[in-house]
Amino acid sequence: MTLSSFRLMQYHQKIDRELRVEINRRWPDVFRVQKLKRLKLAIKDRLESIAKAPMRRPLRLNKI
Repeated sequence: MTLSSFRLMQYHQKIDRELRVEINRRWPDVFRVQKLKRLKLAIKDRLESIAKAPMRRPLRLNKI
């Protein structure tokens, strides 16, 4: 797991928590809920594209 994918996962979890809090409010803001859902989906798509990308091989330095 790369640092960028780890940070994206953390951000995805944060958005998920905010979404649950907003939905459970007495009068949830539907526009905020939609925005959070779109953002969560965009992060999920980005994570999937990172997972499908071929792994880069580490740079090997030849000894001279």
